[in-house]
Amino acid sequence: MIEKLEKEFFTRDIRLVAEELIGKLIVYKKTDGKIEKSRITEIEMYIGEEDLACHAAKGRTARTEVMYAEGGLVYVYLIYGMYWLFNIVTGPKDQAQAILIRGIENINGPGRVGRTLNLDKTYYGEDLTLSERLWIEDDGYKCSFTRHPRINIDYAGEIWKNKPFRYLMK
Repeated sequence: MIEKLEKEFFTRDIRLVAEELIGKLIVYKKTDGKIEKSRITEIEMYIGEEDLACHAAKGRTARTEVMYAEGGLVYVYLIYGMYWLFNIVTGPKDQAQAILIRGIENINGPGRVGRTLNLDKTYYGEDLTLSERLWIEDDGYKCSFTRHPRINIDYAGEIWKNKPFRYLMK
């Protein structure tokens, strides 16, 4: 049975959400109105103000405000002036946590994921439980994953750079 994930899934601790998010389906509406589904194959966790790789490490800003909302919302931001990265806010209100979607079936890299999903700034704050253009489904698929250090965060220092917060589906 395929089920759209509800608010309760996203409002838990980021570690629980991350472990169960791998293998779930991103469902998105293409510009032509067609609905597509892709399995999540790679994610990275960013766990709050104490995580020096997390955007929230600098505190609440206009950019990070959505990270302080209750889980289930979309946090998108632009990098290199051309790629919108897709993050899912997790946890309770006022605990800035987000999971970056780094890979989906046949698409590796968060910039390519954002381009495939046709993301833009209008997705900032989108509620995945209510949206009619982007949501997450559980089709019962079970998978295992491996843990690895996150990528491209040398600026965060050795401790945060080496935490195994990147999950890859086996």
